[in-house]
Amino acid sequence: MDQQDRPVGRLSRRALGRMAMGAGALGAGPAMAQTGAWPTGSVRFIGVFPPGGGTDILSRIWCQKMSELTQQQFVVENRSGSAGNVGTEAIARAVPDGRTIGLGSVAPLAIAPTLYARLPFDVTKDFTYIAGLWQLPNLLVVNNDVPAHTVPELIALLRANPGRYTFASSGSGTTVHLSGEMFKTMAGVDMLHVPYRGGAPAHIDLLGGRVHMIFDNIPQGLASAREGKVRALAVTGAQRSPQAPEIPTMAEFLPGFEITSWGSVIGPAGMAPAAVDRIAQLAKRALEAPDTVRLFEENGATPWWTSPEDLASFRMQNEAAFAPLIRASGARVD
Repeated sequence: MDQQDRPVGRLSRRALGRMAMGAGALGAGPAMAQTGAWPTGSVRFIGVFPPGGGTDILSRIWCQKMSELTQQQFVVENRSGSAGNVGTEAIARAVPDGRTIGLGSVAPLAIAPTLYARLPFDVTKDFTYIAGLWQLPNLLVVNNDVPAHTVPELIALLRANPGRYTFASSGSGTTVHLSGEMFKTMAGVDMLHVPYRGGAPAHIDLLGGRVHMIFDNIPQGLASAREGKVRALAVTGAQRSPQAPEIPTMAEFLPGFEITSWGSVIGPAGMAPAAVDRIAQLAKRALEAPDTVRLFEENGATPWWTSPEDLASFRMQNEAAFAPLIRASGARVD
């Protein structure tokens, strides 16, 4: 079984890819922006992280359900790099006719404005915020060579060996990165951050022993832990995960520790209001479908629908909440 055929819930990654991506190219059909009758043809969904990671899996589940609801093809296009900023810029630059939408992620939309000195987009002006899709805590996993089986043991190990151990992330400015920075600050430990272009390549190096730990998205981290390839120590959400109730929260050892990732659907600025409302309502139906709920939950995520207005407001509040942590960590990308 190759990596693409590893089970994801009850479906394989390859099966999800076939369902969501399809075989056809985008046609030149009529723009829906004038009528709001979305979609009038195939829709391109830009994923901002590489294939195979937790957010990519969840995006493909949602796109498959949207394809079923609309009887139109949703083509997932992964545009990764710079902690999601590359793909997010591509969304901002798309024509606002509804033919291109994409993943709105916490990293480029709520973390990057504070972390990066310069961005190729303006989070308040360059996007149409459409609907929330999911919330997803992270999972602290260590490779099996790390001599720690609990969070207190890990803290003691790191304090005794400052700067010796590494933690990977899916890129500077992701919740995977900031979970590690929060852990360093709250536990009083020193680790070296090793950023990657996405969660999947970071996870591969964790399995290969080239990095020591990662605050991974739950889907791939939990699957590898249950296969005995890594050791899961804690989740970063406020409560224990229903998918792994035996794994404690970080807050049980470091009170106040909580970081949750989220995903949404966004488009370029200037989309027609009628079309935005149509997409948001279809997104709600997709998220309420029992098979979508089951697959999300099997991959550690909670379906999370919001209205366009509430998503825009939530993003602003989330940016304000992350800003003090980013500044306190000293993390900055010039």
